[in-house]
Amino acid sequence: MPRTPRVDIGNLVYHVINRANTRAQIFHTDKDYQLFETVLAEAKELNSMRILAYCVMPNHWHLVLQPREDGDLQVFMRWLTMTHTQRFHAARKTAGAGHLYQGRYKSFLVETSPYFLQLCRYVERNPLRARMVCKAEQWRWSSLWRREKGSEQQKKLLSLWPEDMPEDYLEYVNMHEPDEELKEIRYSVNRGKPYGGDSWVKRMIKKFDLESTVRNPWRPKKGS
Repeated sequence: MPRTPRVDIGNLVYHVINRANTRAQIFHTDKDYQLFETVLAEAKELNSMRILAYCVMPNHWHLVLQPREDGDLQVFMRWLTMTHTQRFHAARKTAGAGHLYQGRYKSFLVETSPYFLQLCRYVERNPLRARMVCKAEQWRWSSLWRREKGSEQQKKLLSLWPEDMPEDYLEYVNMHEPDEELKEIRYSVNRGKPYGGDSWVKRMIKKFDLESTVRNPWRPKKGS
């Protein structure tokens, strides 16, 4: 029987997303966005997390992360969301006002090239797709702006990618994604299905017991 290739936890990449409770807007001013980025930077230092890309939108945010050890993602995300919630309410004097986020974050595994590049484009293109800017790099609250226009200190938040960035990456981000690609990524966002080639996806589903991510949610159970 052929052996299943070993998966190195330290090489796995995750896309993580969380939304505001009831999808209400929580980022209104520059200070709101800066507060989240400050907490994000502290979370990185405390947990030695590799942040590959991110984008903060008015009512949600995306992170592309590469944990170093098994369990790091959960620890990092718990500290990030809890600390941001506490400081958000403290700044607005709204302690006890209820949940800031709709619930636990969503996440899914991402294979490297070309799927990793497609995922980063999806994340960093968000404000352009929402027609909030004319060019993706104009959105101040994202890794793309930080990478292209940020200071050397600001760029330190971002970690090296697991592969080389194409020279035409900026042009690539500003290009419209194929509809099928966008559909597949959104399915992974909603269901938690790994995003990658068929054989890799099957390996990840088997290794991490993710069969529920590819089942039809509307298919009745046997015997029903």
